[in-house]
Amino acid sequence: MAEISGISHIQLTVSSMARSRPFYERLLHALGMVTLIARDDFYYCIGGRTGVAISPAGPGALPFDQRVVGLHHLCFRARTRADVDAIHRTAQELGARIVRAPAETDWAPGYYSVLFEDPDGIRIEANHVPGRGHLEP
Repeated sequence: MAEISGISHIQLTVSSMARSRPFYERLLHALGMVTLIARDDFYYCIGGRTGVAISPAGPGALPFDQRVVGLHHLCFRARTRADVDAIHRTAQELGARIVRAPAETDWAPGYYSVLFEDPDGIRIEANHVPGRGHLEP
């Protein structure tokens, strides 16, 4: 059996690089990530043992819909609840639509998260789970 150590990277397709790049650049830098590639047709940041890229949609692309086959949302794991709160503030400063302000829910013991949308409506979550969450003995 192979064992993974996380997700290496995720690439999102956006409707407008001009609109989405400043959003992701500020968000990802606020998460401690650094820009590795910055072109008009591709933007890529790395940090926290992962990478996030955005690239433009092709002609005739449909708007994002989390209810169709494909990505539903993505979630960044934060080290502390305070980090979740800081990400919430960054999302507010970016003018993101806040779907759910920071709150504790019952997904896992101590699960604390915020949920917001990027300029295309792609949902982004940031959570903190103390200890090992569901894997705690």
